[in-house]
Amino acid sequence: MKYGYFDDSSREYVITTPKTPLPWINYLGCEDFFSIKSNTSGGYCFYKDAKLLRLTRYRYNNVPFDDGGHYFYIKDGDTVWNPGWQPVQTELDSYECRHGMGYSIFTGVKNGLKAQVTSFVPMGYTCEVNKLTLTNESDTVKNFSVFSYVEFCLWNAMDDMTNFQRNFSTGEVEVMGSVIIHKTEYRERRRHYAIFGVNTPINGFDTDRDSFLGAYRGYHNPQVVEDGKSKNSMASGWAPIGSHQITLSLQPGETKTYIYVLGYCENPADQKWESQGVVNKAPAKALMEAFATEAQADAALDHLKEYWSQLLGKFHVESDYTEMNRMVNVWNQYQCMVTFNMSRSASYFESGIGRGMGFRDSCQDLFGFVHLIPEKARQRIIDIASTQMEDGSAYHQYQPLTKRGNSDIGSGFNDDPLWLIAAVAAYIKETGDYSILEESVPFDNKEETAVPLMEHLRRSFNFTVTHRGPHKLPLIGRADWNDCLNLNCFSSEPGESFQTSGPSEGPVAESVFIAAMFVKYGKEYAMLCQRQGLDKEADDALAQVDDMYQTILTAGWDGEWFVRAYDAYENKVGSHECEDGKIFIEPQGFCVLAGVGIKEGHANKALASVEKILDTKYGIVLLQPAYKDYHLELGEVSSYPPGYKENAGIFCHNNPWISIAETCVGHGNRAFDVYRKICPAYIENISEIHRTEPYVYSQMIAGKDAKNFGEAKNSWLTGTAAWTFLNVSQAILGIQPDYDGLVVDPCIPSELSGFTITRKFRDVTYTIEVQNPNKSQKGISKLIVDGVTVDGNQIPYDASKKQVHVVAVLDA
Repeated sequence: MKYGYFDDSSREYVITTPKTPLPWINYLGCEDFFSIKSNTSGGYCFYKDAKLLRLTRYRYNNVPFDDGGHYFYIKDGDTVWNPGWQPVQTELDSYECRHGMGYSIFTGVKNGLKAQVTSFVPMGYTCEVNKLTLTNESDTVKNFSVFSYVEFCLWNAMDDMTNFQRNFSTGEVEVMGSVIIHKTEYRERRRHYAIFGVNTPINGFDTDRDSFLGAYRGYHNPQVVEDGKSKNSMASGWAPIGSHQITLSLQPGETKTYIYVLGYCENPADQKWESQGVVNKAPAKALMEAFATEAQADAALDHLKEYWSQLLGKFHVESDYTEMNRMVNVWNQYQCMVTFNMSRSASYFESGIGRGMGFRDSCQDLFGFVHLIPEKARQRIIDIASTQMEDGSAYHQYQPLTKRGNSDIGSGFNDDPLWLIAAVAAYIKETGDYSILEESVPFDNKEETAVPLMEHLRRSFNFTVTHRGPHKLPLIGRADWNDCLNLNCFSSEPGESFQTSGPSEGPVAESVFIAAMFVKYGKEYAMLCQRQGLDKEADDALAQVDDMYQTILTAGWDGEWFVRAYDAYENKVGSHECEDGKIFIEPQGFCVLAGVGIKEGHANKALASVEKILDTKYGIVLLQPAYKDYHLELGEVSSYPPGYKENAGIFCHNNPWISIAETCVGHGNRAFDVYRKICPAYIENISEIHRTEPYVYSQMIAGKDAKNFGEAKNSWLTGTAAWTFLNVSQAILGIQPDYDGLVVDPCIPSELSGFTITRKFRDVTYTIEVQNPNKSQKGISKLIVDGVTVDGNQIPYDASKKQVHVVAVLDA
């Protein structure tokens, strides 16, 4: 069943009931300030770092769902309700939530009173704006009160929820007219504070949670709202909040609008301190003045919408496939931008505390946003490379605020280095900017170690060359892409303690997946060497790539599919020799998309095995058979129940690898079938099964071995977004950025008669019309550029042109 619908013209998903299977969220913010906003007004906000600079509290895994957010309570006589339904859950006469590009609109109607809240983070400002519009739709006068509510976090989200012996004594606030100032930590000279204000005189306020809620009460029945009168409480320690009371009267048909600002303020670094705890209120006043009127708020929202229109206009498809169009043109690219901002740090499944920006994650995410924000992609690459070690390995994660590697997680994920080559190659193909290779970048953020970025790539490449195991395959280290495949974790005898290295020679477990990565991205490294005039190094690199290719064919081929790995005992993982986990999805996709086994006939066999053994109606599972028992020598992968996560769940991140692989062998029908099965817009009508948002991808869907087959988890922050966009835009639709221009090489369903792409590439706008008169799946027979037929399928790049029209004809 559906819980809403797509409004394609407005680029919004419209939720028509608050009772969605899970909270369906949106992300507000595209610079430094971010809010996570659910369809019932739940969520929280932060500045730059969800752990270290969190403004408002959120309680995960709560009962009921999604309890705690940025709320507006309306007391109309004896009735108390919220425009977003939560937390009071009073049944509304009508409800609607519109999640758009960087904004959400909540509309509730109760007893003839309509309340609409438009929430967004304006560009150029460090705040969330909430425009509350109240309309009396009845034929009698309405006298009522509105109570706003947020609960402040004491900045460090981890410390906030653990260090109660200290934090219960640190909360401090001030009130400046209609502005509540949360200044906890300010006396420590941290220069920052939070504000929550409204652009009108107020009838009362509260800053102390216990006073507002009342003893043994909750968000659903706060005492102040029930009584209809604020207490003007001043928090001192305990839990500071922000709440304003506005009492008003509306004539029939009358409307009034108020602008609320929830923001982060910071004093200049050179500010002279007069005394501890005295807040410089100038930044707060400036922020409130920026949104003092409805017109100012509307102009900021219009600016935000125009930003997204310009951004999303860089890649646009028109085809007969409505679902594909809306995902490619809007939601997939939008999600890619969210992963740029968040990596895997802050969602409704990631607390924003345990993880920062991922090295591997951010490199892959770049595939989905480099065409949108190339200048920011460049800086992201520099940030990522700065966390690399001198030996070519890297911190697996880094904190977005400090941009320093996370020592708690450390390094040892041996696929990480190769992803840096992948990201840099994607950036240069998109931009033609080779100067990035000359950029001076430190190792481990130690400036004295800085070398050109090209040297970082060299060490990434050589790390794999110098870390190979008994079968000459790359050593897996702690894990490769699959963090749960920990093959160097074992116990020699039952009952012995958990170890992190192999039996005697050290960590000898090997990865066929990394070998496939090395083949694919090793070729990219060789190409970059050639274009830098390093011909000898390029030749040496290609020789290493060819040697790895041959190694995969010998040590990595199992007869009907590619082996996944070798464990610390040199036993095969992902082989017909195994009782469980005979075949894994990762090497079947990545080996083929790297070109391994295509000419030998292995590719078609491997992909046929995937379709026969791993495919299901909801997507391709990660492995089969699922592990029924725990295997210490395999690590975390077998710790999950069958059908969930890495133990035979449908890991959406690598389904696109299979789709791309199918395009490599010309199977357009099959490639699109794989794409369609996990595409949210195509499965919107089973939202009661899928449960997560029908407008964005999830990390995982429960596999066929699971009790809840088809149920998704971990939506929004997943590499699925970038890989799916790369798959549909470059492999299926076939518009591929390359070093010397755009390549047109679609592989589509035979029933698709054609499509038109608008693609902004290096300041040139290309309109590419692909025609498929003979129901082909792959193979360009003619390419016409501005009326002139050209050889091959690459559009010659001409920087002097601003508009280029291309016609490409498919013919088998």
